[in-house]
Order: sequence, then C-alpha cells, then structure tokens
Amino acid sequence: MESIIFLLNGFSEVITPFNLLIVIAGSLLGTLVGVLPGLGPTSAIAVLLPVTTILDPAQGLMMMAGIYYGSMYGGSTTAILMNIPGESSSVPTTLDGYPLAKQGRAGAALAIAAIGSFLAGMIGLIGLVFFAPILADQALKFGPPEYFSLMLLALLVMFNLAGESFKKSMIMGLLGFMFSLVGIGISTGIPRYDFGFSSLIGGFEMVSIIIGLFAIAEVLKGLEEKRSTQQRIKIKKVYPSKSDITQSKFAILRGSLLGFFLGILPGISATITSFLAYDLEKKISKSPEKFGKGAIEGVAGPESANNATSSGGFIPLLALGLPASPPLAVLLAALMIYGLSPGPVLFEQNSQLVWLVIASMFIGNVILLVLNLPLVGLWAKLTEVPFGILAPIILLVSILGAYSVRNSMFDVVVAILFGILGYLFNKYRWPIIPFVLCTVLGPKIESSFIQSMEMSSGNLFIFLQRPISLTIIVFAGIFLIISIILMRRTKKRIFQETGENMELS
Repeated sequence: MESIIFLLNGFSEVITPFNLLIVIAGSLLGTLVGVLPGLGPTSAIAVLLPVTTILDPAQGLMMMAGIYYGSMYGGSTTAILMNIPGESSSVPTTLDGYPLAKQGRAGAALAIAAIGSFLAGMIGLIGLVFFAPILADQALKFGPPEYFSLMLLALLVMFNLAGESFKKSMIMGLLGFMFSLVGIGISTGIPRYDFGFSSLIGGFEMVSIIIGLFAIAEVLKGLEEKRSTQQRIKIKKVYPSKSDITQSKFAILRGSLLGFFLGILPGISATITSFLAYDLEKKISKSPEKFGKGAIEGVAGPESANNATSSGGFIPLLALGLPASPPLAVLLAALMIYGLSPGPVLFEQNSQLVWLVIASMFIGNVILLVLNLPLVGLWAKLTEVPFGILAPIILLVSILGAYSVRNSMFDVVVAILFGILGYLFNKYRWPIIPFVLCTVLGPKIESSFIQSMEMSSGNLFIFLQRPISLTIIVFAGIFLIISIILMRRTKKRIFQETGENMELS
C-alpha cells in the first residue's frame, strides 16, 4: 500500500508540464534513434546520454528511461521492415515480422509489436512497483561482505554478456577493472597509475568512455562497412485486424509473464527470453508450420518478452545495483554519473526520485503507444536516412557531450581513443560490455573488499560465515550453471536461424 502512495505522488509530479515534456522528448528521441539501422538501445543511450546531463538528476533519469523504452520500441521497426535485427534480441522478430512485411502486412506486424510492447511494459512496471521495494527492504541488511558477494554475482552477469568467448569476457572485465583503478585510491587517498599526467589524477570520466566505446565506435564501424540506405517496404495498413488481435492476445500475455519473471534474475538477457518466447509459441501453436512464414504470434510473443524483460531488469538494477543487460549496464553508469548509487539504500535515501522515475515509465509507455501506432509510416521512412548524414551528427553530439561534462579537451581525447578501441574490439569480436561493467563496478568491489577485510582482520572466510553472503555465493554458483546451459541453447538457436554467431547482448 505504501508503494501505491509513493507511486501516486510520483504521478502528480510527472504530469507537470515541464516533466511531461521531458518524458515525451526522451520517448521520441529514443524511438527516433532506435529505428535507425545499426543503432540499438545501448548505442541510443550512449549517444543521447550527454543530452540529459544538462538536466537535474530526476529529469535526466526520466529522459533516460524514456530513451531506453523508446529505443526498445523502435528496435522492432528495422527487424520487421528491413530484416535487420539491431541486436540479437530482435532476431526472433525478424523470423515472422519480415515475411509479414513482404506480404504487405508490415503495418499489422508493427502495430502488434507496439501493442505487445506496451502491455508487456505495463505488466513489468506493475511487477516493479511491488517487487523492487521488497527486495530493497531485505537488502538493507547487507554489510560490506554481502555487497562484495553481490559484486561477485554481478561479475557472473558477464557470462550472459560474453558473446562467443567467456575467456575474452574475463580478459575484458579485468581490463575494465584496471582502468577503474586509475585516479585517487579509495583507501589511501593517494593518486595511482597516473604515470605523471595530472589529467589522470581525477580518473577516467565514464561518459567519455561510454561515448567512445559505443557512439564513436559505431560510426567507425559504419564507415568501414560503407553503410547505405535500404529499400523501404510499403505499408498498406497500419492497424491489425480482429483476427490478428485474437491470435496475438495470449502470445502477448505468455511472453510478458515469461519475460518479466526471467528478467528479474540478474544476467538473464532479453535475447534469451525472446527466443524462449518464440519457441514457446511455436510449440503450443496448432499451426506450427506457419512460423517463419508470417505468423503474427511469432512477432507478439518475442516482442512482449523482450520488453517485459527490460522492465523486470529494473528490479535488480534499482534494488541491488545489478544490470541485467548491456543497456541497463549503461544506465547503471548514468545513475552513478548523477551521483546516485543503485542498491538497497536507493529506495530509502532517494525514494521520491525513484518513484518519480517509475511513474514516468508508466506515462512513457502510454506515450510510446500513441507515438508508434500513427507514426509507423514516418519511422519506416526514417530508416532511409543515409549513413553519410547520420554519422557526422553522431560524431558532433558525441564530441560535444564528452567535452561538456568537465569542460575538458582531455575527455574528448579519451572519447576518441576509446572510440578507436571500441571499433577494434568489435572488429576482432572482443565483448565490450564486460569492460564497461567492471569499470563501473570496480570501485564498489574494491571498497567492499577492503571494508570486509578490516571487519574480519583479514579473514577471507567472512564471506562464507555470514548467512546472506553465503546464500548469494551459492546462488551465484547455481546461476553460473544455468547461464551456461541457457547461453549454449540460445547461441545454437541463433546459429540455426541466421547462420551467424551473433553476440548475445
């Protein structure tokens, strides 16, 4: 009941004119970037993060949430219209979405994707309202050993973000942790690893790293691929028929519930849940032969699971500080940039801000439904924007964003250097997200370990002697085994459907 009161107070603040404009702007910008080929939710957040830094934390986070949801909505557009999955979680949508588009039913497919995403998002947010405070309240019992165990669990999240090689993921994670050590030491207060450069005393600015690894690297990747426009598929009818809705309604419900409850588990990505939802619909269908040829349930199920997982992922993110996907890893960095520390104390120390953001998500979902249905034709046209026009705009926003955080050309240089690194990582298939995750979590891991050792006079068994800490470590081991099984199945399915070993992100 207390959660409902907080949520209603959040609604009363969101509906003020300026805050409402912020939510609309974030949703619109996220959708706009999400429908552009090659730019998924992670890149969208990275590109538009600098835009939010001029706002206060509450408004900035509301805009970031709108960008996140908008880019998730927009990601289905290129999958359906152009057979280009912006990320691996969109692969199941292409399997039936593109055949529907070739049949002249792109409008119905896009509308069902929008409706499914809306309902799934709402179900996920309702779950967020009830589950997140409970989890956060229990987590208030955590001390440094429990935090360190949680960080261990967070590191295992890398396995689901590892792509083709767990070894590469571990190497990238270690590299990210090393970069997090640059600057003032947490325990000593003495500069370290600055190599005599005064600019390094303050450490690396996370915004510059994110902009470089995702935004600038994406431009360099596009230039190498010599990207051009794609032929637009004509949309004859926007709204789905009664038959489409009848066939989709239970697929949407099943996908929403499956995606949400799996999304609560740290590290279970939208890729896994979208494929599981597609498999579920195909197995229970009375006409499984239609799948792959234009089954509307093949769009409704995975799209609903995709967005429900995104909503469910906010629970471990806000309550425990554990990102469950690459976009949420970038959002974790954004929260820390705003001076907020996701975890058990977030709901206690910043409850007003948290409920304001959650309320904005509800309103953002409604806005996105209103935007996506009537503007399907416009989004389809935007997929024809030449990369030669798009690339300079991304570069300009990126450089200005990197400079604006600390008004430092050093941060611009860092962004450019990390852009080159990001391009090379992508080219040679080294996963970037473990690097980002460990760069973000590095200070937390270091501080919680040092405090734990001080509490126990250097006894490492403290992590096994405390019940909550031991439970988390055991769960981490079980989670690792489940992750290995799910990852192998999902990667096998991606290879079967696309013939490619796509990165699971």
